[in-house]
Order: sequence, then structure tokens, then C-alpha cells
Amino acid sequence: MTFPFLSALRGPRALLCGALALAGLLTSCGSGSNAAGAIAAPETVRLDYAYYNPLSLVLKRQGWLEKDLAKQNIKVEWVLSQGSNKALEFLNGSSLDFGSTAGAAALVARANGNPLKAVYIYSKPEWTALVVGPKSTITTVAGLKGKRVAATKGTDPYIFLLRALDQAGMSEKDIELIPLQHPDGRAALEKGDVDAWAGLDPHMAKAELESGAKLLYRNPDFNSYGVLNVREAFAKDHPALVSAVLRAYEQARAWARQHPAELQQTLADAAKLSPAVAAKQLARTDFAVNSFGAPQLATIAAAGDVLKKTGTIEAGVDVAQTLKALIDPQFVNKLPAAPVAVR
Repeated sequence: MTFPFLSALRGPRALLCGALALAGLLTSCGSGSNAAGAIAAPETVRLDYAYYNPLSLVLKRQGWLEKDLAKQNIKVEWVLSQGSNKALEFLNGSSLDFGSTAGAAALVARANGNPLKAVYIYSKPEWTALVVGPKSTITTVAGLKGKRVAATKGTDPYIFLLRALDQAGMSEKDIELIPLQHPDGRAALEKGDVDAWAGLDPHMAKAELESGAKLLYRNPDFNSYGVLNVREAFAKDHPALVSAVLRAYEQARAWARQHPAELQQTLADAAKLSPAVAAKQLARTDFAVNSFGAPQLATIAAAGDVLKKTGTIEAGVDVAQTLKALIDPQFVNKLPAAPVAVR
């Protein structure tokens, strides 16, 4: 039996490898260091940084992940996310490998077919509330009936708004929703173009301190946790890199808890905030938890139930199964229990 195409290969080793591969006797003609079908490591790992995720700002500034991955000749690329909706859009379009969002926003994305896995909790924030202007006479959620309310769809503030309305016996149909990105929502409130805004820190803290905005309705239990998501395909192909990213996040979390003043300065510098605004945001951000326990799952599931009731999630979606498909605890469960040494 002859193999005419082998004449195009160079060298006796190439001839032998080509023949054996065609005959099914050899699975790899590489140097022998990689198994057949092994997926090569990416040249670059792409993560988002977000002003609502202070740990991402620490990690980006300190460069720990870059130093670690440089040992494998892998670069790190940082992409700014202005909200959960943007992070989810980037993940779905494969322009990010890791993206930080609210837990409830990730659940909605998973229900809508975005193939992502939530692998880590970066904070327990009270990062959203319903906000009105300093001269507003609205004092209750019920008072929003018929009013213009700004919110960014697909984010925790939007979900917070829906839950607040639901608790008051109302729905999105009872208000005039004005879809705006978070900074534009704050600007619209300050200009008087909307009556209320589903705010997000640090924009919310800035509105409080700089324009006298008032928090109409607060409920920390309605704020779903900040979660780090990874593309499902990336997690499957590169589990070691997922673990490396989470180790770096753990280093950032330990550093943030040990260096509150430096954390405040990091946030202020990155988001161009005054020290007072940065301090206000961080005062309502908790970094004590990194994994998905019963309280975290219950909070996200409760948001999913309300979103299903309001039609944001289709009626046929099984929230419990979607949550199970979203959460992948294997990586965070492998992290050391002892505090990370901060360099």
C-alpha cells in the first residue's frame, strides 16, 4: 500500500509519522509532550474589570495574575465592564473568558442560553437601591406608579426594581421604564428627566454625596451576590487556568481585607472617585464570602422566581435546574482554606 501524499512531507520522521497516523497506529506526531487531542493553552486570558467589582481593580493594579501566567507564556487582557449586561454580552460573544456580574443577572443569562458558569463570589454588596432626587416627594415604592424610572436591563439594579415593585403589589407595567446605562441613569435623575433610578455603586454613592440624591428604598437581601463567571467552553478546555484565576482573586480578596485604606485608594483612582464616594461604596461591600452556600443560592433563586413571575424569564424555565446548571463550585472548593499570603 502506498501513500502518494507523503512525498510532500519533509524528512524521514515526518514520513513515518504520516504513514502511521493514516494507518491509525499513531495518535500524535508532535514532540511527544502533548497527548492526542490536547487543547493548547490560549495565548491570552481575557478578564473584565468593573467599578462594582473592587477585587478586579486590585487584581488589575497589582499584576499578580500576569506574573503567574507569564510562567506559561500566557498574557492577560483586561476589558472594562460598565454593568452586568455588558459583561454577559462580552462573555456570550467570546470577547471575555471571565466576567463579573450580579448572581441574578447571571441566572437570567443562563436561562436565556448564555453558556456560562458562575465559579466564585467576589463580594456581598449592597450596591443597588431605588434612588430619587433631593427634592422628590416620593416616599414609597407604591409612589412610583405611573412615574419614569431609569434602569439598566439585565443588571442587578433592574432586577432589584422588579422585586421591589413585586413586593409592593406592582410590576414593570405600573411604571414607565427608561432603559439607560448606569451612569446615564444617574445623569437623567440629576437633570430631572426621570423621577427615580435603580442605582448602582459607585454611581449611586456619588449621586448621594454630590447631588443630594436620596435612597427611596433599600433592601440588602434583594441585592444578589457579585459572582465571577467563566465561559463554559473555557472552563471545560482550561480548568487549570480557571483555578489560577481564582487563586489570584483569593489573593486580591485577602489583600482587600488587610489593606482597607489602600483598597479605597485603588477604587478611587480607577473609577475617578473622591475618597468619600469610594469609602461609601466600600462601607456597604463585604468580602467575607467566596463560595456558594445556602444563603447565596437562596438569594439568587428568589430573584429567579420573581423574574419568572414578571416574564423576564420564560414561564417554562425551571429556575432550580437553571441555577444548578449555572453554579460550578468545583474550582472554589479546591482553594486552600487558610488565608492567602499577600505579597
